Formats: sequence, structure tokens, C-alpha cells
Amino acid sequence: MKKWIVILLAVAIAGGGAFVYYARSNNSEPLQIGATAPAFTTTGALAGKEFQFSLADKLKDGPVVLYFFPKAFTEGCTIEANMFADATAEFNAAGATVIGMSGDDIEGLKKFSVSECRDKFAVARADDKIIEAYQVRMSPGLAMTNRTSYVIDREGKIVFVHSATKPQGHVTGTLAKVKALSKS
Repeated sequence: MKKWIVILLAVAIAGGGAFVYYARSNNSEPLQIGATAPAFTTTGALAGKEFQFSLADKLKDGPVVLYFFPKAFTEGCTIEANMFADATAEFNAAGATVIGMSGDDIEGLKKFSVSECRDKFAVARADDKIIEAYQVRMSPGLAMTNRTSYVIDREGKIVFVHSATKPQGHVTGTLAKVKALSKS
């Protein structure tokens, strides 16, 4: 009987380790600088109004800051949205568009765009294809993203990546990059 318990424990430990490895290997490494940003079209919200967002169309206007966040109305995501809202004028002055991306449903994102994004920038729905393409899945099987920010230049190349669990650093890093792009 003790032998079976030891075997079951060993299998559970090995299986758990494999799960953690799988989750980390497929989700912890964002796209690299220099990679082509995957094109997509999705449903977004700005000031509570729903619209279709196309990355390719938006890149015609200048660089795009695409920031992924786990869940609307959670503490860290609210802080991050407020920080991006506070810096929207600076992003606009540098010619960049900010768009937050989350696996949340569009009804929740409409509300979030008003209350936390303060009607200053859009948020959009990151479906499974977008989450996989940008390598931001928080955990296998979940439609939640980790906290990763990308700056994508007009040519569709990723020129900056910041992936960290805390919201601090996302706005300052992406803003510094878009300001540098506007000078070149």
C-alpha cells in the first residue's frame, strides 16, 4: 500500500512540474523586439461605444501601444488604465495610439473604457487567437492575459516589450519609446 502512495505522489509531482513548465514555456516569453506584430481585427470600446478595431488600419496613423491586461476592474488593471489615461495626451503628442487588450467580454470593456480609461483611449477584446499570437496567455485554458505592453511601429514591427506583473513601468517604458520614435 505504501508503495502505491509513493508512486501516486511521484506521478502527481512530475505532472505538476510538467504543467508548470508547459504554462511557463508557452506563456512567459512575449514576442521579441524585431518580430512582426500579428495582424488582427476585434471588437473594441471607446467612451462606452463599441467599434471594430483593426491593428493594420491603426498603424497607418502611427505607432500603436498595445498593452495586455488580465482583468478589467481588478486593482492592478485599474491602476494601469488610470496611468495610461493620465498619459494619453503625451502619447497623442508623440503620434501614438494606445489600446488596452483583455480577454474580458465587450460589455465589461465598455464600462471599463468609461470609468477607468476615462474615455481617453480604447480597450478591445483579446480572443484566444490574439492571446496565442501575442504569447500573453496567463495560464493554459484561461482567456486571461498576462500584463505585457508592446510598442509597434508603423511598419508593424515590435520595437519595445515590457512584461511584468505590476502595472508600474508599462506607461513610462512605452511612452519613452514612442517619444524616441517621433524624433527619428
